Amino acid sequence: MASSDRSSSPRPVPGSYGLPVIGAVRDRLDFYYFQGQDKYFESRVERYGSTVVRINVPPGPFMARDPRVVALLDAKSFPVLFDVTKVEKKDLFTGTYMPSTSLTGGYRVCSYLDPSEPTHAKVKQLLFSLLQSRRDAVVPAFRSNFSALFSTVESQLAQQGGKAEFNKLNDATSFDFIGEAYLGVRPSTTELGSGGPTKAAKWLLWQLHPLVTLGLPMIIEEPLLHTFHLPSFLISGDYKALYNYFSTAASQSQSRVLDTAQSLGLSREEACHNLLFATTFNSYGGLKVLFPGLLAGVANAGQKLHSRLANEIRAAVADAGGKVTLAAVEKMELVKSVVWESLRLDPPVKFQYGHAKTDLQIESHDGALFQVNKGEMLFGYQPCATKDARVFGPTAKEFVGDRFLGEKGKKLLKYVYWSNGRETENPSVDNKQCPGKNFVVLVGRLFLVELFLRYDTFTAEVGTELLGARLSSQESRKLPPALAPRKIYRAHPAAKP
Repeated sequence: MASSDRSSSPRPVPGSYGLPVIGAVRDRLDFYYFQGQDKYFESRVERYGSTVVRINVPPGPFMARDPRVVALLDAKSFPVLFDVTKVEKKDLFTGTYMPSTSLTGGYRVCSYLDPSEPTHAKVKQLLFSLLQSRRDAVVPAFRSNFSALFSTVESQLAQQGGKAEFNKLNDATSFDFIGEAYLGVRPSTTELGSGGPTKAAKWLLWQLHPLVTLGLPMIIEEPLLHTFHLPSFLISGDYKALYNYFSTAASQSQSRVLDTAQSLGLSREEACHNLLFATTFNSYGGLKVLFPGLLAGVANAGQKLHSRLANEIRAAVADAGGKVTLAAVEKMELVKSVVWESLRLDPPVKFQYGHAKTDLQIESHDGALFQVNKGEMLFGYQPCATKDARVFGPTAKEFVGDRFLGEKGKKLLKYVYWSNGRETENPSVDNKQCPGKNFVVLVGRLFLVELFLRYDTFTAEVGTELLGARLSSQESRKLPPALAPRKIYRAHPAAKP
């Protein structure tokens, strides 16, 4: 939080950027290869004795406008990044660099707009209208797509010696689900065919490559991914194919979203590029992270939590006449807590940025006030804030499924920041909170509903090698193995209860 009415004098923000260019390169190597993200930030907090510090963040020289930031690394200082009266968000979605607009049809899409820009309100209102108009389509579209996913996983387990590629199936299923839920048209049934997820993944990589590592040797990754922008013409065909799907589907009778865009004062072309970005980058990109992380977290939580989830889900569905309805899902308090806990520990977007609009005084947990000057870049590494032991106690880094139950749990919700805002607040045209905030929490709950209507319990070990997973269910089925990116799991036949 920011404060300006303290009696104590603010002090300069501690930290160091090092020598020009050299310091930023060294810090980037620490971030990607020598320390890793969490250790990189934790070590700076320890070194300078402060959770508000000056550091360099990737991608650094040659690609970034300026890698120097003031990092906010606790739950108290972090929320100033949500206050658009104090920070500007223009062109800061990916931080200290911005991908070429040739990757988005020549438009600066909503994620890169500050709320003060008129187009921001128009696009965000369009997204709100789309989500509202398609609200009743979400549950049937989800159940249809993910029921098929689990059936395919079970078939693969039977045919491939207890192994299944969950991530690949999840990518294809999530892409189809998003298209059907938002636009009423599964991408795989159009000219895109089965190639949609691959084209989307390439397009995402072209925008995010300065911030990712693919596990390649440093000598290859540094010049390839972290030094220069990948040329956009290499994926222009993939983007055109994605655009054609969205343009056609968004014009059909089930959504009419482009007609709505025109009524809001947007051209159909600009609206379509924004719709593509919000659907593919924000929604689909988020589900690629959310579902594997949720499945892995719940798997590791153990059978006691599984039993509680299964009982709650099945009782609510039984009370709804055996149907999965929005009203039934709303009654599942533990399910919702589990989804929030997964989003707290592993937020799909870990970095937030903002330029100080004025001179600011920012307060940390220690009660210290730090002076930040107008124009400086503020940066937040969300896992440091959402795993803050001063808020979440000794279990801050652990998965506690029922953390947000009861009055005590509800008080912690304001420290869940995954949506670029507090979980207790709602997105609007005047802020930068994710317009699909409630949609994401809903589909996370639907994922658990689909899982525990099929299975009683399962185990899975997360790692880079083939590992074991076991399911015990009333119907003695096999487990769809949890899968994190680039990781494979082996499932074994279920044991009868």
